Amino acid sequence: MSKKGEFILALGKVNPQGVEQYRIECPKKESAVTEKTKKRRISAGALVHPVQSRGLTTNLMTKRFLTLLSIILSAGLLHAQNSSSKSSATPDIQKMISEAVAKGGASSSTVALKDPVATVNGDKISRADLEKAFTEALAASGQANAPLTADQKMQGYRQILDGMIMEKLVDKQAAAVKVDQTEIDAQLAKIKSQFPSEEVFQAEMKKSGLTMDQFAANLSKSIRQSKWMQSQVAGKDSVTEADAKKFYDANTKDFTNPDLVKASHILFRTAPDATAAQQKVAENKAKAAIVRVNKGEAFDKLASELSEEPGAAQRGGDLGYFPKDKMVPEFADAAFAQKVGTASVTPVKTKFGYHVIKVTDKKPAGTESFDDVKPKLIQFLQAQKRRDIFKGVMQELRQAAKIESTLPAPSASMVPAK
Repeated sequence: MSKKGEFILALGKVNPQGVEQYRIECPKKESAVTEKTKKRRISAGALVHPVQSRGLTTNLMTKRFLTLLSIILSAGLLHAQNSSSKSSATPDIQKMISEAVAKGGASSSTVALKDPVATVNGDKISRADLEKAFTEALAASGQANAPLTADQKMQGYRQILDGMIMEKLVDKQAAAVKVDQTEIDAQLAKIKSQFPSEEVFQAEMKKSGLTMDQFAANLSKSIRQSKWMQSQVAGKDSVTEADAKKFYDANTKDFTNPDLVKASHILFRTAPDATAAQQKVAENKAKAAIVRVNKGEAFDKLASELSEEPGAAQRGGDLGYFPKDKMVPEFADAAFAQKVGTASVTPVKTKFGYHVIKVTDKKPAGTESFDDVKPKLIQFLQAQKRRDIFKGVMQELRQAAKIESTLPAPSASMVPAK
């Protein structure tokens, strides 16, 4: 994909907020958004729209996701480096799972792995650790029982093992980096803000089997890795206004927008299998919220207090600008029908639950000016520079390391054509 295409995907023109946040994306139409597109959105630090957050809610219930939250800084940097590669012998694990589920069939094939599965500068990666990471990745995807073939399983093993190798390389380089308690506390506060309350966070911690000491140790490790990687790009990722203007002038047609609405919402979730009584409870909560809105309470404060959407407390329910086709139909129809400054008269029902929507602005279709996109464009071009630097750093580390893998090489049918 061209750089201009990456900018449109990464910064989306869907949510031009300057918020840098890693989220799991659950698009309206799964087939319409490739996993590569998702990676580019995440690696650029773009905010995916929070209405479609069912997958995130599910993943919060897994140890894998809590662990990933605790290493989100380093994972984000490594992930950005990974996603910049133009070709790979390892297809994306989510795509692999989706294809397996679509085909259906018998249960997963058994794959025999040697132990250890790899060594990195003499440090072993055990078969048990790789199998555990693979199982947790499947569980986090919601497809723990996906009927994978032996080849598909091996593809997944290769992808996960590659990430484990990279983490070992970075962790060795970052070993001497100092992290103080204030940094750990600040990162912990950010993570907790993604949960509706402290009680919910503690409950998920208990379910995960992680102690707070283990969680804090993971946080310390992630911050250490992140600081080391940031040191590798310091002073090398500058982008001038002239650079941004040159890019804009060469790609002006890609800065056109359809009609956009800017809205906030309060979500009261319902499970896919919710009973009529459970649906009614959520609807009544939404109605009660509408009453409070009509009495003049600040919508953002109500969203922070009441919304069951992960991250609502941090953003006050703000979804930013979005085109009509970016949200599920019921939500989009209601938001585009409302006038600016108005809130829902009645709850809006979608597959995610009941929403109270407030429309805060509308933009007609047109081309965004350079001044409007300049800050985000500069951020995007800086992110591209950082990804290129990370890629070079990781290539150097791999070349200098002694890495031995016992996984079989991919078959010819599994290697993508160049």
